[in-house]
Amino acid sequence: MARNVEIKARIADPAATRRLVAAAAGAPPELLVQTDTFFTVHRGRLKLREQAGAGAELIYYERPDQAGPKESRFERVTVADAAALRNLLASALGVAGQVIKERLVYRVGRTRVHLDEVRGLGAFLELEVEMAEGEPGGAGVGEARRLMSRFGILEDALVPEAYLDLLNREADPAGAGG
Repeated sequence: MARNVEIKARIADPAATRRLVAAAAGAPPELLVQTDTFFTVHRGRLKLREQAGAGAELIYYERPDQAGPKESRFERVTVADAAALRNLLASALGVAGQVIKERLVYRVGRTRVHLDEVRGLGAFLELEVEMAEGEPGGAGVGEARRLMSRFGILEDALVPEAYLDLLNREADPAGAGG
């Protein structure tokens, strides 16, 4: 499996964060409009990502729910017929939820920096430090921490969960619906 070291953080001032990230990036961002449909699985997360004008891919990933930099292992496959696959997986596995977002993707060295506006949640920054085969995870953690400092991301802004978990908690704050 491929792997990254990742963080996710809420951002209070998206414009200021965008300026800091843009200054560090070597090129303008790519704008992506994404709909991620998550399916019920027993281990990890499985999602179908549909991108406006850019096709779709099925992504399986495993990542611990912890606030700081963490390793994520993932596999991706391009999907030719997203609607048919979504219907098949929904019938076979059940839908766990859906996340809709606009994402600006910058590149800072080997790190993908995402500035996300997530429907129903607000503004976030994600770092994905791409790891080489056999490279120690600590190298990616160090790089993530340096970029957090550069972009003014404090520990109390870090989010341990996936957007789906945050949306589900917002929809059911008492946890009554599971």
